[in-house]
Order: sequence, then structure tokens, then C-alpha cells
Amino acid sequence: MIESYQTNLNRRELGFGVLAFVQLSCTQHDEEVTAAFEKTIQSCPNVLSCHNTTGEADYLLQVVARDCDDYSRFVDKVLRKLPGISSIRSNLSLRELKSSNRLPITEYSNG
Repeated sequence: MIESYQTNLNRRELGFGVLAFVQLSCTQHDEEVTAAFEKTIQSCPNVLSCHNTTGEADYLLQVVARDCDDYSRFVDKVLRKLPGISSIRSNLSLRELKSSNRLPITEYSNG
């Protein structure tokens, strides 16, 4: 059940002031393009997580950057060069209300 142990670092203290949630839509879904996309994303240290999703976008990424200029460079040099991408939509976090990786393994109380 235990996948790993980790230390949670404060991204702002380390100079990563921007947290972006990025929706990517694809024009191509063939195996070769998907494999190239996944390999590139997995090698990007700025991408904290990537999920293949339902809905309008095909992927949802969580990305950190030092500032808006750094994020803009990441979009131009990495995301825009990904194979088969038709749309990139970014939402920047203004304030983080909750961040947790704890699973709700206990039942909710009824009262």
C-alpha cells in the first residue's frame, strides 16, 4: 500500500512563485504521438503532475515556474512543441487554499 515516503518542500521558499493548471487538447491520439507526448512530459521537471482526463481537454497538468516570464518560456519552448497539441489553456493559482496527498481512509462521521 505504501508507494513512497516524501518530504514536502515549500515551492515559494525555493523560488517557484507560479503554480499553473494547464489543459491540453490533442488533435492526434495515435499510439506514436501519445508515446512521444508522455515521454516528453515525464522528463519535464516543471510538470508536477499530468492526468489524462475526460471532458474538453485531453490532459490536465500541474506546472510550477519561478515567475510569469519563466512560465511563458516553458509554454513556448516545451508545450507548444509537443506533438499533436491543438489547444493550451492555462489557469494560474492566485492562492492555495488546500494541498494534501492524504487519502480519506477513515469513514466520514454521520453527525
